[in-house]
Parts: sequence; C-alpha cells; structure tokens
Amino acid sequence: MAQKAPRKLLLSLSVAAALGCVWSGSVFADGDDVAALEARIAELENLVHQLMQAQPAPTSSSADVEAKAEAAAEAKVVAMLDEHEQATAEEVHKHSYKFGGYIKTDIIYSDYSSGSYSGAGRDFYIPGTIPVGSGNGESYTDFHAKESRINFKSTHNLDNGAKLGTFFEMDFHLPSQGDERISNSYSPRIRHAFVTYNKWLIGQTWMTFFNVGALPENLDFVGPAESTIFGRQAMVRYTSGPWQFALENPETTVTPYGGGGRIVTDDNLAPDVVLRYNTKGDWGTFTVAGTFRQLSYDNNANIDDSTTGYGISLSGKFVLGNKDDFRWMVSTGSGMGRYMGLNTANGAVLDQYGRLHAIDSTGVFGSYRHLWNDKWRSNLTLGYLSVDNDTSLTGMGVTKNASSMHFNVIYSPQPKLDFGVELLLANREIESGADGDMTRLQFSAKYAY
Repeated sequence: MAQKAPRKLLLSLSVAAALGCVWSGSVFADGDDVAALEARIAELENLVHQLMQAQPAPTSSSADVEAKAEAAAEAKVVAMLDEHEQATAEEVHKHSYKFGGYIKTDIIYSDYSSGSYSGAGRDFYIPGTIPVGSGNGESYTDFHAKESRINFKSTHNLDNGAKLGTFFEMDFHLPSQGDERISNSYSPRIRHAFVTYNKWLIGQTWMTFFNVGALPENLDFVGPAESTIFGRQAMVRYTSGPWQFALENPETTVTPYGGGGRIVTDDNLAPDVVLRYNTKGDWGTFTVAGTFRQLSYDNNANIDDSTTGYGISLSGKFVLGNKDDFRWMVSTGSGMGRYMGLNTANGAVLDQYGRLHAIDSTGVFGSYRHLWNDKWRSNLTLGYLSVDNDTSLTGMGVTKNASSMHFNVIYSPQPKLDFGVELLLANREIESGADGDMTRLQFSAKYAY
C-alpha cells in the first residue's frame, strides 16, 4: 500500500500543475509568466521528491505516510485554486470583453405611385429616392437580412486609474458587392469603431449632433428618415457631465446651378463643430445640440468658394404612464445638408458665378410608443421635412417637402426576440409640384444577443 502513496501523490500534484496551467491562462500569457509556471512545476517536483525521501521503508505505518501525502497534495491544489480565483477576480475587475449584436430578417413589399426604383431605398426608407411624377407606378417584394450586425466591446481599468474602452460594430447595409441571384452575399461595412479614454472619444460613431436616444422604435432601419438628424462619422469628442464638445469629419454636398446631379466636394479644411447638452430624470430625457460648419467647393477650374452653415436640434423622450413614452425631435438650420433627412436636400447650391449659398431646412417628428402588455407593443410615428430652396438657383427638380407615417405592432414572446409588422406611408414633393407616394408593408423577425 505504501508503494501507492508516491504514485497517488504524483498524480494529485500533476493534476494541480495542470490546473495551474489551464485555469490560469490569463496569468501565463507571456514569456515572464511561462517562467513562473516552470518554477511552480519545479516546486511541485521538489515537494514530491522530499516526501518520497522522507518516506520510511514499508511498515505498518505506510497508511499514515499515504494520508500525509494525500493531504499535502490536496492542500497544494486548494492553494493553487485560491490563487487562480484571486487572479481571475483581479482580471475581471480590470478588463472585460463582450460580443453583441442581433440577427434580423426583413420581408418588404413596396408600392410606388410614380415610376420604378431599384436601389438601397428598397431595403429601407430613403426619402430622396421616392420617384415623383405622373408615370405608372411599380411594386416590389424583397427579402433580406442586411441589417443583422455584430459588435465587440471592451473596457479596461488601467493601473494609473484611467478607464479605457473600445467598441467596434459592423452590418451589411449599402454593400459594394452582392446580389440576389444565388448566394445573397453582401460585404460588411463599419458602423462604429472608436476608443474612449476617460472623457475622450476618438473614432467613428454617431454624430454628436444626433440624439440616437430619441429615435423611434420602427421596423424600418431609420424610421422617420426625412425629418431626423442621422449619421455616423469620425470625430474627436470630449464629454464633461451633461456637456459634449466635438470636432467631426466635414463634408459638403452641393446642388449645381440650375439643378442636376449632386456634387460631393470633399474640399473642407475646417472640421464641423458640435456642442451638445443632455439632461435626464424620472420624466425622461432632453437634448439640445448645435453645429457650426464650413461648406466648401473647389473644382480646380473656375470654382473655389466657401460659406458657412449651422443647425440646432432639440430632442427627447418623455416617459408616460404604463411605461409608454413619446419620442420627438425638432431640427432647423441653414446648410445642414447631409445631417438632415439622409441628405434629402444638399447643404448648398451654386449660383451662376460659382458662389455657394446655404440651403435652409427644417424637420420635425413625433412618435408615441404604447405597451399593450408585457409581450405586445405598438408605435405610431409622424415626420415632416420642409426645404426652403431658392428655385432661381436650384431649379424646380429638387425636393420641396417630404413626410411619412409609420404604424407597427411588435410581439416579443421571449426577451430580446421580436416579431413585428409595420405599415409605412411616405410622400415626396419637388418644387415643380410633382410628387410621389410610397406604400410599404414590412415584416421583421429579430433576435438580439
């Protein structure tokens, strides 16, 4: 029986060493920790050697020797487990990592009153793509899962007391490749990619001018797209309490003199400047934001001009009885361009002398969310955009106004699992008086993870 003690002891200590290797993966991650692991194994081997040397020749007391060996091995295992738990707790406190996102499938029936359309506006509501005029309308049915997304988040409490974070997210909307013929393969695109360090954010995320918390719960990707501030871009942002200040990527969109295709200039030198204030309470949330921006165009020929633009946006979410809420936004300004309505109107228009003139626009939406019970809810959303064009410069083919109405019913049989149906009625009118309607029925299934 005494001969079994060394073997059993060796087995127990080998298990302890293995536990130290496997369970302390985060501890033994680099060269220095590998050396520490080797030293620990050597310590265990030395302990076994000492116990074996101390063991007397086989006698009736061999049972005591085996018991002591087992106790020593068990104590070592317990000590290593305690050390592992302490190291793991420290790592969890200092660093955390999380994957998230959702899977969403949309089935969309779209009916256009005037003309046909093929493009991104069939995947989600883009006001400026609604055909106008007196032509015969077309109808379409589309299935897609492009809105599905995946994200990765990490937080790190640094030794100097600072807090660092990262966030990265992508989906498959607006792809540069893919079709519906065989595989429906669509390329991923970056939505968010930024780093935070204490009060600083550097990278791409929601525009500071845009209050994503006020966006209604629509099945459509954006919702009241014509009347909301919406977008993501690269920036440097500083947050102090309720205040946020940001310098963000500039970009100017221009209408040619007399009308025509959009000009995207990419000629800005000064960043867009944004100042924002947030407040919240039991009653809900409220945000006011302002932006000041440069609008520039240089065609390296006969045009080289710039002007200024500005905008102000008020938005919020009011909590009502029975957990209902009302979400809203009012935005107005001159030269907002791409910030408003998914760039339904451009930021500026050229005159006959090659000079830029900012275009004024105003958008407003409201959305009421009602919970029927713990599994059923509905949302009613109304939105309206008005653009003040100088038609002597823009011509009569630019958007004058756009509006939409959304009504949905959403059923959640389990947390994070949604099935819904939504009716969307939208209209776009241009300065000539011609207009077009879009009627859309959308079914969506979504699971967030």
